[in-house]
Amino acid sequence: MSAAFIVVNGPQAGTRYEIRKGDFFIGSSTASQIVLKEPEIGWRHCQIRQQGERFLIADLRTASGTYVNGMRSAERWLEDRDQIGIGKTILMFRSGTAETEEVPVSPVDAKPVLLAACSLVFLFRALAASIDSAQTSLLQNQILRLVSDLIPVEKGHILLGSSFSELLAQYKERGGEPDENFEEALAKVCEEGKFGNSSARLIGVPLYLAGVLGGALLIRVQPSESSQLTAHLETLTAIASLASIGFEANQEVEALKAEKALLQEQIAINTGIVGESPAIRRLLTLISRVAPHDTTVLITGESGTGKELIARALHQKSSRHDRPFVAVNCAALTETLVESELFGHEKGAFTGAIAQKKGRFELAQHGTIFLDEVGELTPGLQPKLLRVLQERVFERVGGTQAYPLDVRVIAATNRDLAEDVREGRFREDLYHRLNVVTLDSPALRDRKEDIPLLAQHFLQRSAARCKRPVLGLSKEAEEMIMHYSWPGNVRELENAMERVVVFGLTEWVLPDDLPESLLESAPRDASAKFHLSVQQTKRDSIIDAYVQANGDYKQAAKILGLHPNYLLRLVRNLNLRDDINRALGSKDKDR
Repeated sequence: MSAAFIVVNGPQAGTRYEIRKGDFFIGSSTASQIVLKEPEIGWRHCQIRQQGERFLIADLRTASGTYVNGMRSAERWLEDRDQIGIGKTILMFRSGTAETEEVPVSPVDAKPVLLAACSLVFLFRALAASIDSAQTSLLQNQILRLVSDLIPVEKGHILLGSSFSELLAQYKERGGEPDENFEEALAKVCEEGKFGNSSARLIGVPLYLAGVLGGALLIRVQPSESSQLTAHLETLTAIASLASIGFEANQEVEALKAEKALLQEQIAINTGIVGESPAIRRLLTLISRVAPHDTTVLITGESGTGKELIARALHQKSSRHDRPFVAVNCAALTETLVESELFGHEKGAFTGAIAQKKGRFELAQHGTIFLDEVGELTPGLQPKLLRVLQERVFERVGGTQAYPLDVRVIAATNRDLAEDVREGRFREDLYHRLNVVTLDSPALRDRKEDIPLLAQHFLQRSAARCKRPVLGLSKEAEEMIMHYSWPGNVRELENAMERVVVFGLTEWVLPDDLPESLLESAPRDASAKFHLSVQQTKRDSIIDAYVQANGDYKQAAKILGLHPNYLLRLVRNLNLRDDINRALGSKDKDR
């Protein structure tokens, strides 16, 4: 029988290649005798040369290398049953000089052969079951149990690692007793790719993961089986090849799960949808239900509640996630250019149109367009948007050709569009086109239980950006942010946390680090004595100014040297309205 390579792991598993005289190459070149199409494989990866009855394998200076029995080798003489790792493919070398005499199988021998074949099938099924559960220990136990169905085993070990020292340390950690024969067997497996010792009744083979040493499978057979060691070693080699496939798949599943978790975390960070309150849980459930469908969505809510974040989450969870997401702030577009910005223009359409320009809708083709503050659209542009939503076509400014449009439209507003429709500021037909599915972004005051979680999230992000360690909020500071009404919602909280990172002096956020608006609204028992004194002085000064101005807030602001809007905010934050009314009432009585 001539020498040959047998692919035991990889895309061509089970294929046999005879080594004929002359040049014999393995590589990605189609002229190679063994063609491997993996990206890391060299054009001519390695060469096998015959000298007499022996074969020499030589790596052709490749970046990924050629491995023989798990060891990277520039050149090496091959021995029967050596395993060559090239990329993710493992080939077994058969010298052709080993005894190949076929022994007829008698009817008495048929039962063990059938049992062996069935056991290998069960082994593959066990690998698949264990991979699904992603538990390596279960996979190891299942392999050892099924090995015992094929070979009369006294004791078996599966060790995972990339070096002799690592494998030996793992053996000792598991309570393995000192055994010179075992250590010798483990060393031979790592260095030479196999081990068999009839006196010690030990056989062992390596586990190759992605072409390199990833573990070892060693067993001690029962005393009556020492004469069958060669046959058992061959069986164990076959099992090890199957086990390697299982462990590789297990590693890939674990890597994919880790990557998935990382991507989910990144999506959460990128969208900023952080919270565990019932309102947020309901919102996330609705996003998951609505996202897969291409229906138009209208997101409502106050400014600063994260409406764009919801839109991005809808896009990320949709089938269009790998397509463009184009956000348009309708309130920021000038009335003269808004149509050009949305639909584009042709060259020469108006003064200054020196070249053709694609609009936002065209840039979002096959993806998602997010129309923020859609309630601010001018009356003249509303019918043109309605036509796009109805007919799914658009025309560039100055053009006559209608272009088909495949986009998902998500709109957002902080206005009451239904009220705007009643008062004639917004087209009713456009409102109904946009209001197919409505998602409400809850105000921060309606999900106070999320405030500490959001604050910690923004603190960590700002601390990483500013490269300043911040552990978190002190108890007093947390009480103050929980008491505050957050009229600017999540955006105001984010800005406040960034401010405390910049101006804070310790690793913990203290009340003194918080913005003044929070200190002014803090309950009297939640801040330090100094802040109580300052707060009380502010209260008395404001009340006196209102009394002097006879209740006119503009005159009171002038007396205090403040902007009238800032004075109104102070009155609201300090809850002074009732105190001011009482003071004004007392003044009237004194008269």
